[in-house]
Order: sequence, then structure tokens, then C-alpha cells
Amino acid sequence: LSLVRGATPLVMALGAVALVLAILVPFVSTGYLLAVTENAAIAMLFAASLHFIMGPGGMPSFGHAAWFGLGAYGAALAAASGNLPMGVALLIAIGVAAAAAALVGTFMVKLSGIYFAMLTFAFAEVVWALAEQSTGLTGGDNGILNIWPDGWFASASGFYALVLILSVGGVLVLRRVIFSPFGFALRATRDSAMRAASVGIPVQAVRHAGFAIAGAVAGLAGALFTYAKGSAFPTYISVEHSIDAMVIVLLGGVQTIAAPVVGALAYTGLYDYLQSATELWQLLLGISIIVLVLAFPRGIAGNAERWAERRRP
Repeated sequence: LSLVRGATPLVMALGAVALVLAILVPFVSTGYLLAVTENAAIAMLFAASLHFIMGPGGMPSFGHAAWFGLGAYGAALAAASGNLPMGVALLIAIGVAAAAAALVGTFMVKLSGIYFAMLTFAFAEVVWALAEQSTGLTGGDNGILNIWPDGWFASASGFYALVLILSVGGVLVLRRVIFSPFGFALRATRDSAMRAASVGIPVQAVRHAGFAIAGAVAGLAGALFTYAKGSAFPTYISVEHSIDAMVIVLLGGVQTIAAPVVGALAYTGLYDYLQSATELWQLLLGISIIVLVLAFPRGIAGNAERWAERRRP
């Protein structure tokens, strides 16, 4: 299935239903259900940033949590050390993650395939080590604590509304970029860098810009996560967190635009349910993911779109 094509009516309808249900959550619960849905929205935004470079960009990243963590610590330090309001801290987080991605991307985008993936992994390990060992700045294992929403968004439902608006808005902005001339150029560099260069597309510049955009969106997700949890820890930059985002994208289907949305709902739902239901949640989560991958080799959304296409007259 080509990424140039939009979602099928079925997937769009299911997405609309999911959005309506998410909007209604604060009217039903301000406790556990609200927190789970909030986590799913942030995971969706984080996975969307990874899908943006993995799918249209053709740049697989094993260390995408680096940008998430930089955004998280950027917001935490702005709030804790600078005593800045949440709105300003979120903007700083986006700027820090985007600037770091732009700087590192200068030499990363010259590589491709497994070499690119391993370099992203190495950089994430460097960022994790800095967060872990710079105790004077980041607090090390103790983290940065007491980072909470303020102003209109200090209440649980108010912050949930902000998370939902920014997460859905971020995903829609990335979708718009994918279907813009820049998005077509980005896909051209993925499919054939030599052909793209031969028609005048600046391959490295386009890949560089796409990498920076993905970093900025991941940084926003990290900042929202910090305010949702009230803290920032080195675990936000761990290899496991990068893998979580990759699993979400693959569960949804890397060849479909709806991958981050569907994958985030499936993975977060399974994760939270199994974690609260049994002590063997890690084993059962792994088995569940294996079953889903075998049942939906193109991803849940990818298989749904394929099924809908087959039913068209």
C-alpha cells in the first residue's frame, strides 16, 4: 500500500469514533481511564514522529527516545530551574529537541539503513548517559520532580484536554506534511536517492529537515509526558522506550498513515490492562504482540485498509 494514498473511509470513520470517545472520557472518569487515555494520546504523538521518518522518510531509528527525553528534560529544567510557565516550557522543549535533531542530523542523514539506525541508537545512549550521570543538572536516578501543569490546565481534565489537542493536532500536522510537496520529496529520497537528486531534489537537505521535524514532535511528546507524570527520569531515554515506539508503529502498520493512532491504542490498552491484571504481564504482553503481528502482518490498520479495498466493487 503506497503512503501517497490517504486512509480508507473505514479507517477514517473508526478514527472519528475514537476521537469522539476520547473527548467524552473526562465526562466519565477523571481517574484511571483518563490517565490511560492521556498516556495513549502522548504515545500516539511520539509514535507519529517515529513513523514520519521510518515510513515516508525511510530512516529507521533505534534511538528515537533521545528526542523524547530531550524534550522531557528541556521542559523539566525550564520549569524547575527557570521557574517558567508550562506554555513557555513546552516551546523550549520543542526547540531543544528540534535543535539537537538538526545538529546531530547533519551527519546522521548522510547514512542510511542499518548504519543510520545504529547511529541513532548510539546517540540515544549518549543522551541517556548524560541524563544519568549529570546529577547536578538532571538529578540522575532521582530525576527532576514536582513538574506539574499550571494555569487553566492545572486540573486533570484541563491538562487532558491540552494533551488531546496537541497530540491530535501534531498527528494531523505530520499527516499534512506527508501529503505536501515536501512529503513527496521526502518519499522520493526514500525510494531512490539517486533519481531524486537527478530531478533536482536536495536529498540530504530534505532528509535533514524531516529528521528535525520528527525530533521536534518527539520533544513535544516528551514534554507532555513530563507534565503528565510530574517528573523527568533517565528511563524516558532508555532503549526500551525507543522500542516501545517502534512496536507501536509496527503494530499499526508502517505503510499506513493511521499506524501511530491504531498502534498506540492497541499497545497502550494491552500494556495497562495486563500490567494491572497479572504479575506475568510482561510475558503476556510479549505473547500478545507476537499474536497480533502474526494475525496482522501488515499491521492492524494496514490489514484493515487492505480488507476494505478488497470489498470495494
